[in-house]
Amino acid sequence: MSFRDLRNFTEMMRALGYHRLISMENFRTPNFTLVAEILIWLVKRYEPQMDIPTDVDTESDRIFFIKAVAQFMATKAHIKLNTKRLYQADGYAVKEMLKITSVLYSAMKTKQMALGDRTEEDNSKFKFDLGSRISDLKAARQLASEVTSKGASLYDLLGKEVDLREMRTASIARPLEINETDKALRAAIKEVLESVEKTKDMLSNVVSDETSLDAKIEKKKQEQERSRKRLQTLQSVRPAFMDEYEKIEEDLQKQYETYVEKFRNLCFLESQLDEYHKMEQERFEEAENTLRMMQDVLREEEERDLTRSSLKDEDSDMDVPEDDGSDSDMEECRPSKPRPARNGIMAGRGARFTGNMQGGDSDETEDSEIDVDEDDEEDEGEEEESKDLEDDSLEGPVSRGARPSKGGMRPTLLEESDNDF
Repeated sequence: MSFRDLRNFTEMMRALGYHRLISMENFRTPNFTLVAEILIWLVKRYEPQMDIPTDVDTESDRIFFIKAVAQFMATKAHIKLNTKRLYQADGYAVKEMLKITSVLYSAMKTKQMALGDRTEEDNSKFKFDLGSRISDLKAARQLASEVTSKGASLYDLLGKEVDLREMRTASIARPLEINETDKALRAAIKEVLESVEKTKDMLSNVVSDETSLDAKIEKKKQEQERSRKRLQTLQSVRPAFMDEYEKIEEDLQKQYETYVEKFRNLCFLESQLDEYHKMEQERFEEAENTLRMMQDVLREEEERDLTRSSLKDEDSDMDVPEDDGSDSDMEECRPSKPRPARNGIMAGRGARFTGNMQGGDSDETEDSEIDVDEDDEEDEGEEEESKDLEDDSLEGPVSRGARPSKGGMRPTLLEESDNDF
């Protein structure tokens, strides 16, 4: 639907002499009454003798009306209309009615050009009777088809005239015999009498059949009357189980409402559970990544501390003066190596290794002893880390932005940290 189509339709209807003004706002919403009135006026304008049903109260009447108008326009004016759009009775129906008004308007303009100058009064009273011309055209077509068929049959008969002429001449030349004529007439009379008897028998049979059919019709009417009375009786009597049925129906309605509410709540809880699982998975992955990064940082710090401690031990060994004493005396004079405490500083996190200032052993022996001590301290440190991690996993989730310090800060884990290992 466009503004131009509405404008053209209203102007054409005004020019054709429609009895009321049509506004462009009339077709913003469906208006079937106005559409039906316009269609009836257009059909009457096209052929005044056409009888179109004007009842459009029910849906079936409107459908029949639209079909009748479309069929009339298709057969008489060869205008194809879209019945669905006409039934919508809105701007799309205007496009279909514009097809009819365009034909009538163009015919009116042609008539005006042929007649020349006319006054406005003549234009308002202009009536274009095309129905009679269409009927004359239809009659002419029928006569032309009859002439063609008659001419073809006449041509066939004239083609047989040569043989028929000889037979006709022979029949005329043959003398007439009274006996044969009498015999032929008697045979014809006998055949006619037999056909009359057969017709009488058929008429008598028709009378008997009519009597039997009347009896059957009367019997059916009585049965119909009894059935109608029985139906009225059944409709007037209320069934015994109707109260219980209505009560059960109300209970069913309540149960259905409860079911719908529970189903809606279940769907909501399932969606919340899925979101919670998704958040837990994201938190778990984030905690795992954080723990992995912390482990890498701790590992680098341990390596760096081990390297630093080994360099300091080598420097201390180089500063110790050599002694000629026996190895046994030096071992006796060597102070006992302090063992790291459980609650002390973990190995690899700022731990310092202390050695004696006495010589006597080779560098390989001292290095091996230092390595053994470092391995013992690392094992103890790993056991303490595992215990601390288990304790922290039971206490609470890990803090995400905390950075472990060198003085013994232990990384915390999530509640499900046991599954990480």
